[in-house]
Amino acid sequence: MTDAWLTTITESPQEGFELAIVLSRRGVKYTQPDVDVLKALRPGYASSADALTATSHVIAVNFQTIAAANGYWRKDAASRSGRTQVSGTLQDGSHVAHP
Repeated sequence: MTDAWLTTITESPQEGFELAIVLSRRGVKYTQPDVDVLKALRPGYASSADALTATSHVIAVNFQTIAAANGYWRKDAASRSGRTQVSGTLQDGSHVAHP
C-alpha cells in the first residue's frame, strides 16, 4: 500500500480518536491483505467479547500515541503543571472538559 493517509496533528481529541480507529483498521489490513480472509474471519470475532475488548485496547493504545504526538492537543501552560486537561466538542455538538 502506498497511499498516504496518516497525519500527525489532529484538531481535536475526537479527530484523534477517529484517526486511532483508522490506524487500527489499517494495521489489520496490512497484516492480512486478503479481503476474502478478513470477511471469513469477521463472524468469529464479531461475537467474541474477548476479541472486541482486545480491539478496544488496540484503539486506546493508538489514541494514546496520537494524543502524545499532538502534544495532548496543545495543552496550555496551566495544565503543564502536572495535570493534563482534555477538552473538545463531540460530534453531537456537546462540549466536554476533563481537568
